[in-house]
Amino acid sequence: MSVDNKFIERIEALEMRIAYQDQTIDDLNQTIAKQWAEFDKLQREIAKLYAQMEEMDNSGGGEVDERPPHY
Repeated sequence: MSVDNKFIERIEALEMRIAYQDQTIDDLNQTIAKQWAEFDKLQREIAKLYAQMEEMDNSGGGEVDERPPHY
């Protein structure tokens, strides 16, 4: 095998590795974007729950130690 053929094979192998790496990077970017979207959604939901809890505390609705009427 000549020197030129070896270089061509090495270049082709590198090009193939780069193509796989590019695909992997794209897949990882999509995964991270989905995770951030889910994280943002969960943060908004937690903020809503905190607001609801604060509203319940401020309205005086229901003491935690209060017994239900059937006791």
